[in-house]
Amino acid sequence: MERSNAERFFSFGHHCQAPGHRRPGIGGRGHPQGLQPFLHDAVVTLCAPSFALSRPDGQIEHGVDGFFHGDVRALSRLTVAVDGVPLAPVTGGLGGADRAGFRAILRGLGETTADPAVELHRRRTVTAGRLTEEFTVVNAGRRHVACRLTVTAGTDLAPMERVKSGDRSALVPARAADGAALAWSRDAVSVRLAAEPAADRLDAETGRLAYDIELDPGAGWTATLHCTAAHTDGDQFPAPPAGALPWRTPALRSADHRFDQWLRQSVADLDRLRLTDPRSDEDGAVPDGRVDQFLAAGAPWFLTLFGRDSLWAARMLLPLGTELAAGTLRTLARRQGAVVDPATEEQPGKILHEVRRGTQEFADTFALPPVYYGTVDATPLWITLLHDAWRWGLPPEQVERLLPHTESALAWMRDHGDAGGDGFLKYVDLTGRGLANQGWKDSGDAVRHQDGRLAAPPIALCEVQAYAYEAARGGAALLRAFGRPGADAWEEWAERLATRFRERFWVEDADGPYPALALDRDGRPVDAVTSGFGHLLGTGLLNQEESAVLAARLTRPDLDSGHGLRTLSSAATGFNAYGYHIGSIWPHDTAIAVHGLVRAGFAEAAAPLAAGLLTASTAFDARLPELFAGHGDQAGARPAPYPASCRPQAWAAASSVHVLRAALGLDADVPGGTITVAPGFARSFGPLTVTGLEVGGEGLDITLAADGTVRTGAPEGLRVLTG
Repeated sequence: MERSNAERFFSFGHHCQAPGHRRPGIGGRGHPQGLQPFLHDAVVTLCAPSFALSRPDGQIEHGVDGFFHGDVRALSRLTVAVDGVPLAPVTGGLGGADRAGFRAILRGLGETTADPAVELHRRRTVTAGRLTEEFTVVNAGRRHVACRLTVTAGTDLAPMERVKSGDRSALVPARAADGAALAWSRDAVSVRLAAEPAADRLDAETGRLAYDIELDPGAGWTATLHCTAAHTDGDQFPAPPAGALPWRTPALRSADHRFDQWLRQSVADLDRLRLTDPRSDEDGAVPDGRVDQFLAAGAPWFLTLFGRDSLWAARMLLPLGTELAAGTLRTLARRQGAVVDPATEEQPGKILHEVRRGTQEFADTFALPPVYYGTVDATPLWITLLHDAWRWGLPPEQVERLLPHTESALAWMRDHGDAGGDGFLKYVDLTGRGLANQGWKDSGDAVRHQDGRLAAPPIALCEVQAYAYEAARGGAALLRAFGRPGADAWEEWAERLATRFRERFWVEDADGPYPALALDRDGRPVDAVTSGFGHLLGTGLLNQEESAVLAARLTRPDLDSGHGLRTLSSAATGFNAYGYHIGSIWPHDTAIAVHGLVRAGFAEAAAPLAAGLLTASTAFDARLPELFAGHGDQAGARPAPYPASCRPQAWAAASSVHVLRAALGLDADVPGGTITVAPGFARSFGPLTVTGLEVGGEGLDITLAADGTVRTGAPEGLRVLTG
C-alpha cells in the first residue's frame, strides 16, 4: 500500500539513488540513525481517529509506543510500577479491536508458598479521543499486604511523521489541573489525564501519580485513569456516531475454524477503522441525514483518508452492503481534482492520494502537502467501485448523482493520465519532493528490472492499465444505463488500450511469456516477475489464453510462498523477503489475485493462495498485518513479520471478505436481476454457512452442504444462478 511509503525507503536507510528515486536525508531528532520504529510485537487497540500502542506487558514507554489522536501522540509514556516489588508479566493481548488486558505478578509480595499471591491486572479501552486504563490489584494470599503503586505519564506531543522517522522528542512539561489531574498542551492540541479515585500523591514535574494500597487477604483495589485528547479546531475526520455501522456483520461457520476466526477479527478491526466526512451535509447527497463513512487505511501510520486504500477496502466489502462504498465514493468526489496544481499534483478529475492535517515534513527533499494527489490508480479505481456498487444494488438515484464525477474521472484518464500520448496511464513526480512511485507499490525501489536495475520515470504500470481498462468498460456501462453520452467512445478507448498492452507489455523468459511489470521512460519493458499478474486477471484486459499463462505463473513457487504471493519473484536479482515491495507478502495483493483467478475461471489455482493466507492468519492471531516477510513455508510453518507493518490495516482486514466471496463464486447484478453463487474451492472449507451478507439492500445467506448442495436465502426479485 502506500502513500507516504516512500518514507519507508529512507526510514530503513537505503542509499541507492536513480532517476526519480530520491533518498531524503537520514536521521531524525532523538534517534541517531533515523530508523522507523518496529511494530511486530506491539499491542494495538484502536477506535479511529485514536489508537494506543504498547509493549506486550502493557507498558507504554519505548519507540512508537503511545496513545495517539488525529496524527499526534497524546501520551508517549504511561507506565506502572510498584515500589520495591518486581512486576513479572504473565499474559497480555487483545480482547477486541478496541480493548486489551495485561496481567503481572507482584513477585514476592504476600507469598507464603511458591504460588504467586498478588496480581496486577491492567485493562485498556480506546474510544475516539479517549484512552481508559484500569488498574486492579488483587491479594489472593493469606497475608495482609501493603505497597505503593506509581503511574508515570508523559508526552512529547509529536506529529506522526516525526514518530515514524524514529524520533523521540523532548517531553512537554505537565501541569497540575484541578489538583487531581495532569494536563499538557501545545500547538492547538490539549491532553488531560485524570484518575478515579484521585491519587494520594500527584507530582506534575515528574508526571507521577502514586497510590498507597493496603489489602487484606482476598481483597482487591482498583483505580481508573482517563486520558482525553483533542484538537482545538476539531477532528479532521470524526469518528462515526454510535450504532451507525455501514454494513451488515457477517458470520461464518465452516469446517475450517481459522477462516471463521479470521473473518470475525477482521470485521471487528474494520469497525474501529471507520471515519466520517465532516463535509457530508454540504451537497445534500447523503440520504436520511446520515454522514458518509469510509475506512482509514491503517494504524499506526495511516489512520486517515487514502484514496487507493479506502477504495479497495470498500470494493472488497461490497458483499456486506453498498453504504460504505457510497460514503467512500462521495467523500473522495467532494475532493476530486478541479485545477492543475503542480505542488499537490492535483489535476481536473483526479482522485486524491492522501489527506493529513498539515504538511508532512520528512526531510528537506521529501515532504507531502496536506491534500496530496500523487497517485496514478485511485481515479480508475473510483470509477470501478461506483460501477461495482451499482451492480450490488446501490440505489440508482445515488449512482446518478455521481455520474458527473465519473465523467470527470474518465476524462482525467484520457487527458492527464496519458500524459505521454502513447495511450498508457503513467506517472512521474515533477515536484522533486513527492512520491517517486505512485502505484500501490510506491516505495522508491519497487519498480525494477529482473536484473535489479531501477526503472526511470515516467512509468506505466501493468496493473494500472488493467484498472484503466476495467474503469473505461465500467464507466461506459454506467453512461449507457443512465442515458448519458460517451459509452461507445469509452468502450473503443478500452479496446485500443488492450491492443496496445498486448503489443507492448508482453515479454518472455525461460519459463515462457508474461506481462512486464511496467514500461519505463523510454517505453522499454521493466521485466521483473511480480505479483502484479494477479491484478490483471478478471478485469477483461486479457484473453483466456493469456489468463491461463498468468494463472500458471502465479502458482509457481517463486511467487506462491505457501503463505501468499511474494511481491517479487524469489528468483529475481534484488529479491528481499523483508523488502517492502520487493519480496514481502501483502494479504490484499494475494486476495486480489485469488478473486481475479476465480473471475477468470481458475478456481483451482486460487485455492492454494487462499489456503496460504489462512495459514498465515494463525501466525498473527487472525489479525493479518499490512504485509509480512516472504521467506515462505519452506523456511518455517509461521511467516516472519515485517517489523514496521501496520496492524490492523483496512485492505488486509477486508481481504477476508474478498477471499470468502471468491470461494463462494459470489457475484451480483442487481440491475440485471441476478445473483451468482458458484462455489469452487469453498468446498475445502465445507460444510459452511455464512449469514449477514447483503445484495440490493436485503440480506443474503448461503449454505454449502457436505454433498456440495448450495442453498441461498436471497431477496425476492433476484434470480440465483448456481454453478
